[in-house]
Amino acid sequence: MLPTPLGAPFTFGYTLLLVATSVFAEYADPDLVFALLQGSSTDVEHLARSPLLVLVASALWIAGGMTSAYALAFLFVLTALERRVGALRTAAVFFGGHAVATLATELPVGAAVALGHLPADSLQRLDYGISFGVMTCTGALAGLLPAWARWPLLAGVTWFAVTNLLVSTDPVSDSGHVLALALGTLIWPLLRRSRGPRCGAIVSGRC
Repeated sequence: MLPTPLGAPFTFGYTLLLVATSVFAEYADPDLVFALLQGSSTDVEHLARSPLLVLVASALWIAGGMTSAYALAFLFVLTALERRVGALRTAAVFFGGHAVATLATELPVGAAVALGHLPADSLQRLDYGISFGVMTCTGALAGLLPAWARWPLLAGVTWFAVTNLLVSTDPVSDSGHVLALALGTLIWPLLRRSRGPRCGAIVSGRC
């Protein structure tokens, strides 16, 4: 089910923003696009200088563009989650997972460089996108579904994330996907306790 302004306002608005940045990335001057993506990257160097800025800016772009698997998952997963727990909680799950998974994967890189286990250029990498937030929301949504849908969804997404990690050329990002999915499952009790009727659902007649 796709987002609508009344049924899933956070997902709807965020989708419009991502469409705009994706179109810009596709058609704008490549040098300008690269400079903006580099400035939005959540690598160790940028996190050390301006953590809040890059944590927000990195989530304004879709790695792989609008036809990527994570872009499609964003539409369906966040819409389904928002219709169950509301806009504020969905935003908190998405951005919380995005931030925690980013820090949990990049801080060890910084430590490894400081200890001499990785080269200094590991501090600078192009790292942006919505995938950590999408994976966290997927894990969270699974806990709100009936068992017949919950476990196949969780098994399929776990298989996807772990398989990618095992054959990864980017273990930092792929380990972050596994972690983000796990983070979503950890908040099942919080989301289940907080579920209740929402104003948007009452106005639109949807539950």
